[in-house]
Amino acid sequence: MNQWLASGWQQRGPLNAVLLPVAFVFALAVRLRRLAYRMGWCTAGKLPVPVVVVGNITAGGSGKTPLTIHLARSLAGRGWRPGIVSRGYGGRARGVEAVSVSSEAALVGDEPLLLARRSGCPVFVGRDRVAAARALLAAYPDCDVLISDDGLQHLRLARDVEIVVLDERGIGNGWPLPAGPLRECPSRIDEAHALVLNGAALPPPGVRPRCQFRMRLSGSRFYNLHDAQRICAAEDLRGRTLRALAGIGQPGRFFSQLEGLGLRVRTQQAFPDHHAFQPSDLVLQDADALLMTEKDAVKCEAIAPPETWVLPVEAQLEPDLTQWVVEKLNGFPPA
Repeated sequence: MNQWLASGWQQRGPLNAVLLPVAFVFALAVRLRRLAYRMGWCTAGKLPVPVVVVGNITAGGSGKTPLTIHLARSLAGRGWRPGIVSRGYGGRARGVEAVSVSSEAALVGDEPLLLARRSGCPVFVGRDRVAAARALLAAYPDCDVLISDDGLQHLRLARDVEIVVLDERGIGNGWPLPAGPLRECPSRIDEAHALVLNGAALPPPGVRPRCQFRMRLSGSRFYNLHDAQRICAAEDLRGRTLRALAGIGQPGRFFSQLEGLGLRVRTQQAFPDHHAFQPSDLVLQDADALLMTEKDAVKCEAIAPPETWVLPVEAQLEPDLTQWVVEKLNGFPPA
């Protein structure tokens, strides 16, 4: 269903047109909600440290999580002490939850668990991002900047920097949900502080972002899911019979990356984003090795076969996004 919707949102077909009345109501509700915060009828929660929001205006994965990891690690490398808050989508936690490297993905969500493991920063999840942020600051009072992963539409959390991520799908057919992929209208990009274009993405027509960056996700070395000390290069897998799976927002991106590494995958299977994998999903079938993303791997450690290999990716930004963020944050007093 997710893949069908994603492909359907790239065109303006009869079914999309049927959904336009619902899409109009959705778009109107979004505009009224933003107006309520702009006019002060609703109040955003202001925190004692600056907040950087990484989000998008479309449904589905666009590369926000790798960008959040990159930004958190880069800020930490420049002397900042970042924390991360996330909704915890896909997890069963109902309140605020601290995420550790040993947390269960089923409780806190796959992306927050990956954020905790890769960033080295404190991570808290909660549907109420303000409550999650305050809990994080109470537990880590030395934290001096917060990054909100996928928080562009969570207006209850006051923010100091907004970064919008857009991938190669762009704005699709340009219609709001559910007739199209848009959470907000394209002009919302102009209101944000920066636009990050992932891969071959292009700015939507008529959009003039304040600042623009180009992001590339790269990775060529795999690690074994059950023994992270076992590392291999792509060429080490070329002689093997491979099966690949992906339960991310854009599975095709992972499969294309494997192809770009020169790997011929005998079978590949796409699952819905945040899919709760079962042992039957991970059977090798006629392959002798299974390939998956890091986001999927955090949910499969107990059920994946021994020859499961994970491909981590690193975000590379041009120009230097972290330096730009630091310059924006330098106007804030220490926490």
